[in-house]
Amino acid sequence: MSRRRSLGPKKKLALLLSAATVAGGGAFVMATTSNASPPAATTKSAADSTVCQGLATALGNNERFVAGQRANPDAQSEARIANREAVIAQIKVQQEASGCTVGESAQGSQPAQPEQPAPSQPAAGGQEGQAGQEEQAGQGGQAGGGAAAGEQVCNGSTVTLSGEAGAPAASSNQFPAGTKLKVTNLDNNKSTTVEVTSVSGSCVLLNNAAFEQVREPGKFLIRRAVIEKVG
Repeated sequence: MSRRRSLGPKKKLALLLSAATVAGGGAFVMATTSNASPPAATTKSAADSTVCQGLATALGNNERFVAGQRANPDAQSEARIANREAVIAQIKVQQEASGCTVGESAQGSQPAQPEQPAPSQPAAGGQEGQAGQEEQAGQGGQAGGGAAAGEQVCNGSTVTLSGEAGAPAASSNQFPAGTKLKVTNLDNNKSTTVEVTSVSGSCVLLNNAAFEQVREPGKFLIRRAVIEKVG
């Protein structure tokens, strides 16, 4: 008959301790793995994404407008600044939702225009005529307000959104309220004709409703645009 070997009490205790150690180590590894933080999501900059570039440009235009209002305030500046600060906050929400760097701004959607020499004036009353021209050019900063109907304006400008709600409209630092502008997106041949209703820090900014009429899906910037003054 074969005899079974029986383990002594010391050996049984050693085996139990070893098993407990292995189980505990495995539990520790699992806990460590489960508690590890997920890798942080990478954010995109304006250079990495057209969406981010459009939002950065919109943010920059609004920030520039606010800075201009603070530098040269008038009776309506406080209300305009409050409105644009709300728009800026909304753009930052859109940046976060789109995976863009929150707060990144890009200004200068319109290249600087070279200074034009003043036309020569007759000697008599020349200073008076020059003063009248300066006053006309300086009213509200409407440097492009003298363009004729049907003329292409804002050459080289990109177009983005102001972030404002309401019916389709535009804002501008070139044209007075009431001016009608036609904006055509050459990338999809969509056009919209809107009225300038407020001041901004760019040649033309479309509000949300107007921008939706000409945008490409998922984009917040129109790189190739034709802008015409139609009324």
